[in-house]
Amino acid sequence: MGTALVYHEDMTAAQLLWDDPECEIECPERLTTALERLQQHGLEQRCLRLVAREASEAELGLVHSPEYVALLRGTQALGTRELQALSKQYDAVYLHPSTFHCARLAAGAALQLVDAVLTGAVRNGLALVRPPGHHSQRTTANGFCVFNNVAVAAKHAQQKHGLHRILIVDWDIHHGQGIQYIFEDDPSVLYFSWHRYEHGHFWPCLRESDADAVGRGRGLGFTVNLPWNQFDPELVLVSAGFDSAIGDPEGQMLATPECFAHLTQLLQVLAGGRVCAVLEGGYHLESLSQSVCMMVRALLGDPALPLSGPMEPHGSALESLQCVRAAQAPHWVSLQQQGAAPVLSSGTCCPEGRPSPLPPGEPEFKAVVTQAAAALSSLLDQLRLHPTPPVRVAVALTVPVTGLALPLGVLCEEGSLPQEEMQAWARPHEALAQDEALIALGKVLYLLDRILDGQVSSGTAATPVPAAAATLDVAVRYGLSHGAQRLLCVAVGKLHRPPDLTDDGRNLWLNIGGEEATAPSMFHISVPLPVTTGGFLSCVLALVLPLAYSFQPDLVLVALGPGHGLRDPQAALLAAVLRGPAGGRVFALVDEESTPQLATVLARVLNGEAPPSLGPFSMAAPEDTQALMYLRGRLEPRWKMLQVAAPP
Repeated sequence: MGTALVYHEDMTAAQLLWDDPECEIECPERLTTALERLQQHGLEQRCLRLVAREASEAELGLVHSPEYVALLRGTQALGTRELQALSKQYDAVYLHPSTFHCARLAAGAALQLVDAVLTGAVRNGLALVRPPGHHSQRTTANGFCVFNNVAVAAKHAQQKHGLHRILIVDWDIHHGQGIQYIFEDDPSVLYFSWHRYEHGHFWPCLRESDADAVGRGRGLGFTVNLPWNQFDPELVLVSAGFDSAIGDPEGQMLATPECFAHLTQLLQVLAGGRVCAVLEGGYHLESLSQSVCMMVRALLGDPALPLSGPMEPHGSALESLQCVRAAQAPHWVSLQQQGAAPVLSSGTCCPEGRPSPLPPGEPEFKAVVTQAAAALSSLLDQLRLHPTPPVRVAVALTVPVTGLALPLGVLCEEGSLPQEEMQAWARPHEALAQDEALIALGKVLYLLDRILDGQVSSGTAATPVPAAAATLDVAVRYGLSHGAQRLLCVAVGKLHRPPDLTDDGRNLWLNIGGEEATAPSMFHISVPLPVTTGGFLSCVLALVLPLAYSFQPDLVLVALGPGHGLRDPQAALLAAVLRGPAGGRVFALVDEESTPQLATVLARVLNGEAPPSLGPFSMAAPEDTQALMYLRGRLEPRWKMLQVAAPP
């Protein structure tokens, strides 16, 4: 179960045959440069390489009209002047004698990828294609797009594989109005688009690109313009545009390549990890190719590089999120529970006469290009200075475990700290005086050392129940004294923060399972364990994850202590989402009374696999929602990313 890379060199054949500054950026080098970078980083070699096939005309007909397919078929025999004249009938499109063949390969690559994932041949993958597809409509080419590759793949997944819930995430800088039009009345497809809008002034300049476009008919609420876990998809399709990446002449935004690895990792916790990404836009060749590499690294299970810079959302982003909540709340009970949202009337998010920021002029964009060069140079430095550890996951067998089935590639670590050093760390704790507890501590600290010195990315270990709290205390202090600059401790169950632990800003302690919601300081937070699936999801996504990204730890300790109360899938989800903020450096401690299945599932998610399903969705209890709202209000002044999860 690996990662597929679907490609065909014939997709580089189509190119612009006349002078057109608007269209010249959609060039064959978009594919060849990306493939070269994948090869240089050793990523292509780790993927299952599939040669793209052409989509049949019947498959194209799942989305497009027979007349439109026939029209495109006829372009193969047209001369340059005829192609140019036909191209002018569309918005931002150029045609070439090879366009029909290339576009059929692009759609066929998406179909091949979906088939490979849904038959279990691979876990996930990327279709590296051109022309892109998300602007294309039933009878119209648009915005470089000829056939709607992702829409065709979604219809194919429904009809051939019998899927009933498909999530399409479109992170191209431009709104994929083609996908929206195709599925706006289909409740089995949830379309989530994150795009630049500028109050209607950014291409494609459509009113229906705003937040209050939520679908129609039976599909009301299944178009989200800005995925709610309540939907529980069976497949995730990604319209993977990289024109929001830094330096791109179209998007003129500042997303660095590692952002796309984090987005990919978050999507991999859905649908059992069945993620199919299909290339859309991206026109700065180096930024595009490095972003593709970051995404493929994430699909392969490699930890994402940590995000740099201030973790504070921009005001305009918060405004957009408020508009989305207001528009979607009538259709999703989970949003209604988050607190009152403003009533969204016509024009709330796009008021008449409101000044709108326009794309930067030439001097400003030159500065952006300079920033892009610096950001990409910094990324390459990070890759050189922080190479992927040779061991992705190690398990310290601190106690005999029967029935442990570790995934391929996970190392069983047998080492231990030297006896004298181990005893020195254990001395303050009576609970560590017993031989069993002392031996376990030595193995825990040895593995922690291996994580801190870059030999192992992440790990898990079991501790004797009576020594769980003492072992965690020592692990925190050991980590802070052996290289961790910022350590996040997520303690679940009866594991209280040691009163003498220095509150110096280097350690953030979050206890899940406390008696009440409280925050004695900005670095010491306690929240009761939610009793429902929805409550647990809200706790993880609206509290734990924003706190983690705000704190920017270089090490995360997840401790499941006595009476932690988490089911195995819940513990797996918690560990999986915390891989992102810490660059994969997560150490999970569990008590020895936990099931062997828990140790196995934790090793799997730390190895990059998807966590098991949480099961049927149940809404958060009112008291759990109130606890989260209280803590967010208390903590937002210090931890700005909590603003993203909060209602207006």
